[in-house]
Amino acid sequence: MTSADTSPDTSPGLSSDTGSAPTSPFRHSETDRDAAPQFVLPLVVHIEKAAPPARTDALETAARAVLVLLSDERATAPDGEWTEAVRSWQDARIRKVVRRARGAEWRRAEALPGITLGGPAAEGGAAAAEVRVFPPVPLDGWPKDLARLQVSGTDLDDPEPPPVPDPATPVLWLNPEIAMSAGKAMAQAGHGAQLAWWELDDAARAAWQAAGFPLSVRTPSADHWARLVASGLPVVRDAGYTEIAPGSCTVVADHPALRGPGRA
Repeated sequence: MTSADTSPDTSPGLSSDTGSAPTSPFRHSETDRDAAPQFVLPLVVHIEKAAPPARTDALETAARAVLVLLSDERATAPDGEWTEAVRSWQDARIRKVVRRARGAEWRRAEALPGITLGGPAAEGGAAAAEVRVFPPVPLDGWPKDLARLQVSGTDLDDPEPPPVPDPATPVLWLNPEIAMSAGKAMAQAGHGAQLAWWELDDAARAAWQAAGFPLSVRTPSADHWARLVASGLPVVRDAGYTEIAPGSCTVVADHPALRGPGRA
């Protein structure tokens, strides 16, 4: 699974009419973010050879994991044990890296401070996706049990096409013209979820959290994608560290609370 060390950015004009938080980390200038100490948000996906999870399930679980961490009291309380690390991460480029683990590797990862989303392996077919998210770490300061995990060599597929998403559910739309490994796409979905979270007002955030962060990750048609990019919804623009060209639009975060007149 390829490393997905990327950075989202908002397109010009994502603005006050969406009720965005004034402290959004995506408001920093390029210079400010690059000059700050760099941190990364590690995500580890549990992949056993005999029963890997479905790709879309893994992408959706990774996106929810990011939201759960962002809303966790350990990351939001003034004296939270993860608050300083999350603040330092958000002051720099918003990097996420996805690695895979199986067997003893996964058990060691679970022993480290973090949050696991997902369930046990399903009977037959693909396993239920399981992703553990960890508080941000310095770019060159990974815990050894995470640093040794693989970032390449495994990809994921969907046994069947995912269903059409519920119009009332937030959707993270992937660019249909860009091929990404599962790890890269998981990080991009996490970026999209984070952009939506920061653009929502407090009431919408609370409602989403109370509902358990329902969301879908889907790939639209080319025409639908063009409308989404032009709609004014939050757009993830990749920093170009891995796999794709800098500035590529990878995800549009389509949350019902962010839709307005003329939006797709």
